[in-house]
Amino acid sequence: MLEKGSMYIDFEIVNTKLEKVKLSSLIGQKIVLVFYPGAFTSVCEKELCSFRDMMAKFNNLNAKVFGISVDSPFANKAFAEKNRLNFDLLSDFGGIVSRKYGGVHENFVGIENYTVSKRAVYVIDEKGKIIYSWVSDDPGKEPPYNEVEEVIAK
Repeated sequence: MLEKGSMYIDFEIVNTKLEKVKLSSLIGQKIVLVFYPGAFTSVCEKELCSFRDMMAKFNNLNAKVFGISVDSPFANKAFAEKNRLNFDLLSDFGGIVSRKYGGVHENFVGIENYTVSKRAVYVIDEKGKIIYSWVSDDPGKEPPYNEVEEVIAK
């Protein structure tokens, strides 16, 4: 698990348009990575809609937000459209990126071989340093949104 003070780990995964997004190409602005267990689940929906509602503030502070889950880009696209999300959702199909950042839940909800991202939020500064890290082992717990906002505003 990456912690505050670490440097980011680069990745390249696809968004809902099947375009590759490479993290290192975005360094130079603040980046918020929001890992979530699954599209169309109640807590994830509430969480990502909360980030959607904060986007005006983030845009004014030159911060880019990405939601990341192990869901397919097709499921993420339907989820983004249903909730009118105004930031990219990235598909970490297989959980490789999730394992490097906040970790995963194996055999989630008792389903064998069903692996999902742990709920986690990372803020990366303009130089690629992690300036905020929050990971929960409880998939039902939402992140402290006010802390994320405060870090972005600094």
